[in-house]
Amino acid sequence: MVDESVIAAAAGLSVTASLPFLLYGAWIMIDTETVTWTVLMRHLRYIAVGLVLTTVPIVGWMIPRLFANLSGIAVIHAFLGVQAYALLAFALTGIVRILQAKRNADAYEDPDVDIDEIHEDMGHWRARLRAGVAGFMVLWLCAWVTGLYRLYTLHLASML
Repeated sequence: MVDESVIAAAAGLSVTASLPFLLYGAWIMIDTETVTWTVLMRHLRYIAVGLVLTTVPIVGWMIPRLFANLSGIAVIHAFLGVQAYALLAFALTGIVRILQAKRNADAYEDPDVDIDEIHEDMGHWRARLRAGVAGFMVLWLCAWVTGLYRLYTLHLASML
C-alpha cells in the first residue's frame, strides 16, 4: 500500500499544478479585446483543467480525511476552500446569464456587438462574474497556503 504521505504530496502537487491553468485561463480573458466563441472555448479549456486538478484531490483525498485530522488550521483551510467554491458558484450565476444573452444576440459570431447593449442587466452580470472570480482566486490562494502548511506539518515535517 502507498504511504499516506505520498498520496498527500501528490494531492498537494495536483492542486499546486492547477494554479498556472487558472491564472492563464483568467489572463486569456483579461488580455483579449473582443471575446469570440473561440476565445471563450480556449479560456474554458484552461479553467476546466485547473478546476479538475483542484477538485479531484479535494473530493477524493481531502474531504474524506478532514475529520480524522481535525485541527484549527484544518477548519480554516476547509472554510477558505468552501468559501472559494461558493464564490465560484456565485460567478457561475453571472456566467450563465451572459452566455445566454450573448448566444441569443449572436454576439460570438459578430464580435462588433457591444455586449453592454445586448441586455439591460449585462453590467450587473459582469460585475457578479468579476466579483466571484476575483473572490474565488483570493480565497483559493489562501486555502492553498493553509493547505501547504497542513501538508508540511502533517506529512513532510516528520520525513525530514
